[in-house]
Amino acid sequence: MSQNSERLSWTAEEVDHRLHIIMEDIHANCLKYGTEPDGYINYVKGANVAGFIKVAKAMMAQGIV
Repeated sequence: MSQNSERLSWTAEEVDHRLHIIMEDIHANCLKYGTEPDGYINYVKGANVAGFIKVAKAMMAQGIV
């Protein structure tokens, strides 16, 4: 979407690189918010909490909350 809105042309390698960074960030957030006290990683919980926090921060930045 960024590429399209800015009317940029990226190589396949650039797209893969950017996607890889995004996926690493998602995984890190899932680990951060989804790791249970016993060490089990609940990826669904981690992804949901991370998504909620992202939306909440965006709402606060816009002055909605």
